[in-house]
Amino acid sequence: MIRGIKFVGVPVRDQNAALKFWIDAVGMQVVTDQPFNDKQRWIELKFPGADTGIAPFTPPGQEDRVGQFTSISFWCDDVFATAAAMKQKGVTFAKDPTKEHWGTSAIFQDPDGNQFVLSSR
Repeated sequence: MIRGIKFVGVPVRDQNAALKFWIDAVGMQVVTDQPFNDKQRWIELKFPGADTGIAPFTPPGQEDRVGQFTSISFWCDDVFATAAAMKQKGVTFAKDPTKEHWGTSAIFQDPDGNQFVLSSR
């Protein structure tokens, strides 16, 4: 029986830049970082206490996915405060926090231009 999602892949050009971004600007922690092949490492990142993480990794032949909108939504208690803290750390937002009838959300970008939703739970 499936019990959950372990990680989702995030296509990146530079794993070192991605690692710095996700750790320093977003607050994730390294779960594993080991050699994968001669071009990439296998890296898994998670938020402290979270079950689901991300893997900054681009499968061969899928480099055209780098810099696209992703279907990944990160949740937080206060989108406005979290976005402000992330901006202080240099994170770029494609859409500033907006309160809607269904909740609050924003869209931020990683160094490769991948876009992610930040939303209220």
